[in-house]
Amino acid sequence: MDGQRLKDNFALVAANGAEVAAFFYADLFRRRPDLRPLFPASMTRQHEVLLGALSRIVGLVDRPGELVPYLRELGRAHQGFGVLADHYPEVGASLLATLAHFSGPGWSDALEADWAEAYGLVAKVMAGAGREA
Repeated sequence: MDGQRLKDNFALVAANGAEVAAFFYADLFRRRPDLRPLFPASMTRQHEVLLGALSRIVGLVDRPGELVPYLRELGRAHQGFGVLADHYPEVGASLLATLAHFSGPGWSDALEADWAEAYGLVAKVMAGAGREA
């Protein structure tokens, strides 16, 4: 996994601001409409939270000693919101679809593999912490 490639790509994607989060949640709720009740009626704050968490995760991608505790904290919090381990694959699929959409022609097989690997770690740590909570 190339951490710098992830950081560079996320900077490109994040330049689209709230549109990124709106696309992500629209895709997620299309895939899993049963997840919509886990979220507030107004998604404005949730969009900010998502982008903030992604930014922090990407910023820590090369520092696992800081990243893993943050992910464990997120996993425990998400478990409290009703997130289950079987939700993570669809979230990952929506994240990759969102990143590909906003990356445009810059999206590549290598970039997809990097993001898939990074999300695999995120999901593993968060789901594990959720089960322990």
